[in-house]
Amino acid sequence: MARRKARTANNGNTAQLVLIMAAVFVAGVFAAWLFLRDDGILEQVTAARVEQVMLDNRVPPTKAECMATALADRLNWEQLQKLKRIAPRDGEFAVPLSTGEAIRRLRRVEDRHAVEQLARVSGKCGLEALIG
Repeated sequence: MARRKARTANNGNTAQLVLIMAAVFVAGVFAAWLFLRDDGILEQVTAARVEQVMLDNRVPPTKAECMATALADRLNWEQLQKLKRIAPRDGEFAVPLSTGEAIRRLRRVEDRHAVEQLARVSGKCGLEALIG
């Protein structure tokens, strides 16, 4: 009889442990979904940071908002970091004064896909600003 009660107690502890583990698993899956889904926390933070960097570099607010969202969708974090290389260095003007200077800045990115997406997004957002 004592053995039977001990087994019942162990089965109760095991059931509680399984329920706790299941709850932790479900909470983890839910947290990952909130963080990684489209328009999730990670994407919102990234788009907001990209927009702020663009505003800090004197990109007009409507264009910065349009471009930041699109770039955050199309590029990974590493590529977004590479785009910072376009920023003016010591002795350079905020805006390139010649095509040659603009091309030199784009070459500093060293990521063809990132530069292509930047050009596409910039063109798209520029057209929307003209039409809108």
